[in-house]
Amino acid sequence: MNSSINEANQAIIEIIKAARPHWVGVIAAKEAIPTLAQGYKLLHAGPPIIWQDMTGPMQGACIGACLFEGWAQNEEQALALLTTGKVEFIPCHSVHAVGPMGGITSANMPVVVVENITHGNRAYCNLNEGIGKVMRFGAYGQEVLNRHHWMKMSLAPALNETLKLFEKGIDLTALMAQAISMGDEFHQRNIAASALLLRTLSPKLALLNRSKEEMAKIFDFLSVTDQFFLNLAMAYCKSVMDSAAQIQAGTIITAMTRNGKDFGIKVSGLGDEWFTAPVNTPQGLFFTGYSQKDANPDIGDSAITETFGIGGVAMVAAPGVTRFVGAGGADVAYEVSEEMSEIFLEHNMQLQIPSWNFQGCCMGLDLRLIVETGITPLINTGIAHKQAGVGQIGAGTVRAPLACFEKALEALAIKLKV
Repeated sequence: MNSSINEANQAIIEIIKAARPHWVGVIAAKEAIPTLAQGYKLLHAGPPIIWQDMTGPMQGACIGACLFEGWAQNEEQALALLTTGKVEFIPCHSVHAVGPMGGITSANMPVVVVENITHGNRAYCNLNEGIGKVMRFGAYGQEVLNRHHWMKMSLAPALNETLKLFEKGIDLTALMAQAISMGDEFHQRNIAASALLLRTLSPKLALLNRSKEEMAKIFDFLSVTDQFFLNLAMAYCKSVMDSAAQIQAGTIITAMTRNGKDFGIKVSGLGDEWFTAPVNTPQGLFFTGYSQKDANPDIGDSAITETFGIGGVAMVAAPGVTRFVGAGGADVAYEVSEEMSEIFLEHNMQLQIPSWNFQGCCMGLDLRLIVETGITPLINTGIAHKQAGVGQIGAGTVRAPLACFEKALEALAIKLKV
């Protein structure tokens, strides 16, 4: 049995090594995910959840999406739709997508299209909104809606047109290999990757036939949105792990995500089944005027980065971010990554980390090792206020709950009759 599991795990690792995701487009979500084209449907982060169980940030984002789509003209009308069961909620992960924080994505919101050209599959993620009051953290005021309409009408078409000028889109692995050597870990720190991306886009973006005012706004947005690359990193990791999940055997974790209520995982040997446990609440540093008591429980699909082996797992690559998330100094970053390497099977030498003696980031998160050691993945994350409409209040780290991994291992044992 162990031999067959190890063989399956090695086959999955070879798929991860061979993956080559490229950013190839930005299109409306309904074009990428046809089920969104009809009726009232919203994608959300995490395993399945109903409206009544959603925390404030996700509910706020749902209200914002209803207003953005024109399904409602005000908050009261949006709530009438949402609370009476007229809106269908679909996990992003069920349609080859991911979404940060609340993850709420509606039909006419633009999504990045990342194609794993080695294996032919695609993954999607909504566009990063920038900073301040943003929908992913539950804000839905007019400022938020105006930004989303601008992204739909101006930013997304410009980016899509620019990407068509590249023969095969943008090779994200090559860009990430540079950025990780410049201090990014691709969850809480994407400054280098976002800057490298803008450098790559700029010569062709400048060729577009747009007014000076519009181009200035696009360049300004991309130049100040340090986390713009996060959403691409998430789609990157999703495309890789979806291809790996095609081998329905072994013990590799293929998805980790949270919805503010439950932390959910999927395992290669257990197909599309969710295994869940109550989420923990991030601990970290808070913006002035906020404290731990204001923090929302863990939320978002962005843990797909840690599933792949970057993000909090690769904290050693980004010691500059450890103070921001309240995790300590460079020594703590090193200790975190050393600990995380105990529950992964190999290192990915495509993404080498100079501050880790050029070891590659971790690869192959093994269910058996998690349960055996009791070490659970560390995730570094933004912290949302638990009330809808407030937005981000800090950043920190959080541990995945051990219980969901224990449930999955028990289910695998039953499947294998051991």
